[in-house]
Amino acid sequence: MSGLTHFLASDLMFAAKKGITAFILPPGIFILLILLVSMGLIFRKRLRLGLVNLTVGLLLWALSTAPLANRLMQGLEADVPMPTNPAGDVIIVLGGGIIDHVPDLTGTAAPSPRSMGRVVAAVRLYQRLGLPIIVSGGRGDEDGALAEAPVARRFLQDLGVPGGLIIEEDRARDTLENARLSAVICRRHGFTRPIVVTSAYHLKRARLAFDAVGMPVSLFPAYFASSADPPVTWRDWLPQASALYTAASALHEYLGLIYYRWVDR
Repeated sequence: MSGLTHFLASDLMFAAKKGITAFILPPGIFILLILLVSMGLIFRKRLRLGLVNLTVGLLLWALSTAPLANRLMQGLEADVPMPTNPAGDVIIVLGGGIIDHVPDLTGTAAPSPRSMGRVVAAVRLYQRLGLPIIVSGGRGDEDGALAEAPVARRFLQDLGVPGGLIIEEDRARDTLENARLSAVICRRHGFTRPIVVTSAYHLKRARLAFDAVGMPVSLFPAYFASSADPPVTWRDWLPQASALYTAASALHEYLGLIYYRWVDR
């Protein structure tokens, strides 16, 4: 019995630790503050303002949970296939940001986590197909920022891709410019069957961008950010910064699709 009691106590301590941590760290601490302010407003008879605050707090909580974040991503990734026999004459890697002004083994700056997934996928494709690689990504808006393409090139070379097979496109600032400037390079070099590598949730927008510049491409998902049937536990309903980031990334993609389809026509 003492062993069972110890196990239950340990389980309760674990649950308490996870629950408390979720509401000490962002975004949980902000959600908790919003909910407390909402309760105070409602208690002081400021019902309308209290309900508005409460709605905002609950919405932020929902967007910070793994199940909703996964559901939003599934809307972008559910019908994205993983090609079993990819084929083409060049690989185009779309930039996804860098971590600037940080030390690295072979230079300064590194690909962001989502860019790193794309770089690694491009290397794996290169190892299978032996194709040249176009890395597309310009510099950020801030002064002194590095372009993405040279950073990605350095990592590609570190991972075994010969420098002579890497072509830099270092001016693109968004997906449409990725497509337009990469298409110029493809036509200059005579590439007609590009394989575009990017995050799975970004593929629909990439397709629209390359369609807009008249460049037929095949698409290759570097990685997936959601699962069709993930296991869900009570901890997944706690607010998490990682889930909020996933949800925000998905919402950004939906807005981009709306813009491409209805505004930029």
